Amino acid sequence: MRNIIAFPLLGLAVILQSSLVSEIHLLQGYADLPMLLIAAWALQDRVDSAWHWAAVACLFVGFISSLSWVIFAIGYFGIVYIARSLQKRVWQAPLLAMFSVVFIGTLFIHFLSFGVLSILGTPFSFSDVAGLITLPSLLLNMLFSIPIYTFMRDLSYWVYPAEVME
Repeated sequence: MRNIIAFPLLGLAVILQSSLVSEIHLLQGYADLPMLLIAAWALQDRVDSAWHWAAVACLFVGFISSLSWVIFAIGYFGIVYIARSLQKRVWQAPLLAMFSVVFIGTLFIHFLSFGVLSILGTPFSFSDVAGLITLPSLLLNMLFSIPIYTFMRDLSYWVYPAEVME
């Protein structure tokens, strides 16, 4: 029953991503709101449904994106894996873990997308993609990661109260 909150929240995140967040761009890069939500949710120690959230986000983002949903599945599940691994090791500094997951996740998804588009024959220059899309997206993701992490921490306290966790 606790996993049901993922559908409206990730649905709203995908709608906001496709309408508002994609209009807030720096050079050609923009923030990835569903990725930030998944990373922040997976870093919460009370949460046991991060893999489910990644699957729902893959479906939603794959539905609206022109890229294959497999790219998002590999990327989002990789982000959850990295976040769960860091959550066990860097528990004293959760924002450091969030910045690390966002940094690695953004680079991973962008390079994965670049690789698939290069295989499909899209003529992109790696230096242009890195300088005009990936680095500005990384900066915007880092800026948005602090309020997203705080929101998801409060949501995890609401969804997983302390007395239920015992």
